Amino acid sequence: MRLNNLVIAKTGFKERYRLYVPFVLIVGLTACGGDPSQDAPVQKWQGMEVRVESRPSPPSPGMNEFLVMTTGEHGRPVYDMIVSLRTDDHDEWKQAIQDGQVGVYRRAADVEPGTRAVLQVQIKHNGTESILRFPLNLAR
Repeated sequence: MRLNNLVIAKTGFKERYRLYVPFVLIVGLTACGGDPSQDAPVQKWQGMEVRVESRPSPPSPGMNEFLVMTTGEHGRPVYDMIVSLRTDDHDEWKQAIQDGQVGVYRRAADVEPGTRAVLQVQIKHNGTESILRFPLNLAR
């Protein structure tokens, strides 16, 4: 159909379907995402951000899995480091397992109210070493 030199195309079901599916997926995924919980505040070290999440979230007394996520400039993952965890000064360091080259390191650690309510993260990168302490908000 022509109207003032503009062509108005009749769109069929398939054309509308191709337009609506991505829109519905984006809206649906955004709505389901929610606000990510933060188990400990983000810290900066040597120009990178170090973030900690726990499974379950918030951490509860007993064994919990911790994910240490490292991102550098422009949000790119930093994956060429050694990350170790512990929750008490008297514990030995336990090296976290690297999740591919995505800047995520995993390890389980025992968490209890009191001295074990702080996750200590040891980072070794480019010949330097540091310990970051993440106070945890435990579930009640």
